[in-house]
Amino acid sequence: MIEVEDLIALVRAYNPRTNADLIREAYAYGRDMHAGQVRRSGEPYFTHPVEVASLLTEQRLDDATIITALLHDTIEDTRSTYAEVETRFGLEIAEMVDGVTKLTNLELSSSETKQAENFRKLFMAMSKDLRVILVKLTDRLHNMRTIRHMAHHKQAKKAHETMEIYAPLAGRMGMQWMREELEDLCFAVINPEARNSILRRFVTLQREAGNVIRRITDDIETELARAEITATVMGRAKRPFSIWRKMEEKEIGFSRLSDIYGFRIIVGSEADCYRALGVIHQRWRSVPGRFKDYISQPKSNGYRSIHTTVSGRDGKRVEVQIRTREMHEVAERGVAAHWSYRDGVRAENPFAVDPAEWLKTMTERFEEASDHAEFMEAVKLEMYTDQVFCFTPKGDVIKLPKGATPIDFAYAIHTRIGHRTVAARVDGMRVPLWTRLRNGQSVEIVTAEAQSPQATWIDIATTGRAKSAIRRALKAERRGGHVRLGRELARASFAQVGKRSTDKALETAAKALGFDDDEDLLAAIGASEVSARTVVATLYPEISQAPPAPDVSPERAIIGLDPKAHYDRATCCQPVPGERIVGITNKGHGVTIHAIDCPRMAEFEDQTDRWVDLGWSPGHHAPRNAVTLDMTISNAPGVLGRICLLIAEQNANISDLRFVDRKPDFFRLLIDVDVRDREHLHSLVMAIDTDNDVAQVRRHRERLTHPGPPPSIPA
Repeated sequence: MIEVEDLIALVRAYNPRTNADLIREAYAYGRDMHAGQVRRSGEPYFTHPVEVASLLTEQRLDDATIITALLHDTIEDTRSTYAEVETRFGLEIAEMVDGVTKLTNLELSSSETKQAENFRKLFMAMSKDLRVILVKLTDRLHNMRTIRHMAHHKQAKKAHETMEIYAPLAGRMGMQWMREELEDLCFAVINPEARNSILRRFVTLQREAGNVIRRITDDIETELARAEITATVMGRAKRPFSIWRKMEEKEIGFSRLSDIYGFRIIVGSEADCYRALGVIHQRWRSVPGRFKDYISQPKSNGYRSIHTTVSGRDGKRVEVQIRTREMHEVAERGVAAHWSYRDGVRAENPFAVDPAEWLKTMTERFEEASDHAEFMEAVKLEMYTDQVFCFTPKGDVIKLPKGATPIDFAYAIHTRIGHRTVAARVDGMRVPLWTRLRNGQSVEIVTAEAQSPQATWIDIATTGRAKSAIRRALKAERRGGHVRLGRELARASFAQVGKRSTDKALETAAKALGFDDDEDLLAAIGASEVSARTVVATLYPEISQAPPAPDVSPERAIIGLDPKAHYDRATCCQPVPGERIVGITNKGHGVTIHAIDCPRMAEFEDQTDRWVDLGWSPGHHAPRNAVTLDMTISNAPGVLGRICLLIAEQNANISDLRFVDRKPDFFRLLIDVDVRDREHLHSLVMAIDTDNDVAQVRRHRERLTHPGPPPSIPA
């Protein structure tokens, strides 16, 4: 295990002003918290956070990030608390440690719905402080390096999660070296036979051809020296997983795979980058279609470099990347370069992007997703894509993911242009809309006002922005037809039970079924998402289906009382089966049953000896529980009769009716009805409320003070 002074030396090498005392305190605190804990390898557990901190020093990160790495498992796995970390190390570090803890608890490989929600939490944590995800990625890297000590099924689960989420995220952050290593470590777990096969091929190739990398490196250095360009040349064989992926994509064997070597040329200035490119192309033949200039058109994570592929010795293809030292630092550290230190101060690298701006560009399309599946699609499209740069006829640059089509180009300009697209010209030639665009092409979109998005465009588009816009447009277009169909289906279903599908009836049903308005409900009916019969049954359950036969006798309706005991339902609150109740004993008069929220219960707060804990017997009760409804209806012929008939249709009996107020245009009355239980009462109130001549209907309960209109209390 790395000792604390060695760790401080690693930090001091790039940040002489480091707070060594705080690092020592964090080291000692973490070691004490993890004392007695061991990893599956048998090593002390604290070796893990120390190694994570050491890896982060390679990225020259600040003290807060290094200390967070030392403490990142303390809150989750030890007796340490957020408050204690904040007291000892400050709010910034406590927030970061808490953020890493929350990320560790996310199940990113769970079901799609939960995975989408957890991804939202992941990006929320990133938006607060991107250093949290840097610690988490490095934590995962060290875990993958030591994964052999885990059970095999856990290795597979961890490797799949890393391959699907953390590796592409590292790549999207510009940390390509970490992405490649994570992918290769996962490859060794998921498909060890394939990886070993590629490694054996490399050994054979080196035995047959000698040290190809050294020879090509020498050739490049010689040519650059002749042109008087000072440069550092580095070569390497590509990682096994990268080779395997190309073999799978191109469906070819290893022997036919040509570009398995990559070289980097690090020069002193941007001008030298293009001079070096000229030297390489003069000496070796360039491969058409394999040139990318990320210096003039940088990636959103700050990456800048010139990529070209040439035919080298013996006709072997090699990829060459040309960049300056500052560009190389960003290429190695990605977004993390924003926090890099040099000589004790934050390094002013002009190519390092602002993490807040980077995160904004990364997530700007996520919130447009309307459901979990669409959100996950947007996440994966954003994390797995490389970029191409195309031009409008006016010369404006449009950034698109690799594999984008003219449809994506049109929607990248403006949603309205995307909707009106009828054709496209690429470099002046008419091309199909499914054509894959390449770097540097000029694209002209031909539009027509009468055009609208087509369903086939969803399969043609590759960007989340285009797919979301097309789906919304198609949904809006289909919605009109669904609403018309839904209205007709609703009319027919209502007519079957002798009712009319009025706007008020549909509004009431929409509210009961959780829709925003009646139009949303009709659209759902027309789209077969909700049946019209379900709507009718929601409003008129007593008509749609026979009421259940009572199986609870009145004598045994209450649990907690002797069957022979006398009880009365309180007239103030009129409790019904399904509501929480309590009994109040009366000398010589049995028990009075109140609803638990009855205002009059306040009178008995000091008489708890009179309280009896009661409940309703489970089962179907007889419709003999009187409830008073407070109703305001239109003063028009036939209205009251229709309301009474409606109550009868709901299998509720009217036991009393009295007018409270009479006006030229409306009546207000109280109607006593007998119901079975709370659900029966709820259905009755909803059915009455659907009538156009009912201005208001609500349950009436007595009030302790201020007379006047009773409050609206849900049935």
